Amino acid sequence: MTTVDRLYHIIQAPILTEKGTDDTSDRNAYHFRVPVDANKVEIRRAVEHLFKVKVVRVNTLRVQGKVRRRGYNAGRTPDWKKAMVTLRAGDTIEIL
Repeated sequence: MTTVDRLYHIIQAPILTEKGTDDTSDRNAYHFRVPVDANKVEIRRAVEHLFKVKVVRVNTLRVQGKVRRRGYNAGRTPDWKKAMVTLRAGDTIEIL
């Protein structure tokens, strides 16, 4: 996979929650679901390349999967990573 292809695979989906919307209005930060193996530098490059904005800060956290039951069988949802990307003042991303 080339580096440009990797940038397109980094940003998997925006996370649209009430807390994320408040974060967008308070500190101009957007939340994205990213691969577990993505690092902050890759996330910064991907957002700057895809949305043509300037990224000030990238915060990440790993979300552990939950145990789920369906009748007798028990399973586990996959782990995933969340990235909170803070943009320069005046920059916005049109998510919807």
